[in-house]
Amino acid sequence: MKRLLSPLSTLLFTQFLSAFADNMILFITLAMIKNYALPDFYIGVVQGAFLFAFVILAPFVGAFADKNAKSHVLLIGNLIKAIGIVGLFTGLDPAVSYAIVGIGAAVYSPAKYGILTELTTTESGLLSANAKMEGFTILAILTGSLAGGTLAGYSINAALAVCLALYLVSLLMTLLIPKGPVNNQLHYRREMLTFFKETGKLFADRKTRFALIGTGSFWMSSAVFRLALIAWVPIHLAIDSLDQISMLTAITGVGIMIGALVTPKLIPAEKYYNAYRFGAVMIFAMLLFPLTYMLPLAVVLLLLIGFAGGVFIVPMNSALQDEGHRMIGSGKTIAIQNMVENALMLAGVGIYTQITKMGASADSSIIGVGIALAVFIVFLSSQVKRLKA
Repeated sequence: MKRLLSPLSTLLFTQFLSAFADNMILFITLAMIKNYALPDFYIGVVQGAFLFAFVILAPFVGAFADKNAKSHVLLIGNLIKAIGIVGLFTGLDPAVSYAIVGIGAAVYSPAKYGILTELTTTESGLLSANAKMEGFTILAILTGSLAGGTLAGYSINAALAVCLALYLVSLLMTLLIPKGPVNNQLHYRREMLTFFKETGKLFADRKTRFALIGTGSFWMSSAVFRLALIAWVPIHLAIDSLDQISMLTAITGVGIMIGALVTPKLIPAEKYYNAYRFGAVMIFAMLLFPLTYMLPLAVVLLLLIGFAGGVFIVPMNSALQDEGHRMIGSGKTIAIQNMVENALMLAGVGIYTQITKMGASADSSIIGVGIALAVFIVFLSSQVKRLKA
């Protein structure tokens, strides 16, 4: 296998399998919520439980990724995710099981991005690797969502078995990635105490602050839009089957994958700040959804949102990793990024869950997402002149 795949290719394949299973779970839990006759807003509770793990563990997982070989950290993350699937098998509450998967994902994430700086040697190479990572991740979101919705419609246990198998295969694939450097001088207690100081350091720097706010706003809006879209489709398009809804949500993933892969040609690494313009395109497309009742137009808008989102996120990720790696270390940078992104996602999902309980419509939720993203984009646009200077 080592002869067939380079370390970077092995990492991308491992990430694809793990992310594929991650996105199957959302639609499997959605099917379980319907089977258990739980209220519709419970999907927000489940999603929130997953995100909560990222926020709480952020001060620890970055140091854990920097102290240990990142390939080993990936293995541990996949193992914890697999335990979460076993929980679903045994009848554990979906929110609790998904929280365990979230713990695994929180451990896994800093290593999956941090290891890119070990497998590349130039800034352009890092941008290209980031683009491939985002492309494969979004392909996994696309196909995983589709597979989760389809398989759960036939058999929840079969869908869970596929998830478990994927995590185990991904776990084994991490053994083929070079061990890489370790930092035994890191002490967890000290690193956890300095975590928030380093968070302040990243926010004090213009480049990393811009990237953190950019990536955070993207994932916040994406998380809430995805949940709102699940509620929007039956109302506007008269589509109720879970597998068809999963197909539609996956269309955004197609657009993101395309956008991520063409980003190096559209946004040079040194002009990452121009990516905010594609955030504005996302807002425009989102605000058209309340006026949309035709499937073809909905597909076009979803592709547009995805494409713009892909071009928006990749330069931000690359800029943050490149600068953050030099400032505080790649693992801690990604952990801080995860904390910021998931804190915003948790806040967005929490607000969405609350207003849904109060009777807010899917249209209102989508408009709210667009407005919230617009606030962030306006701020980012105001910072561009300073970044150019």
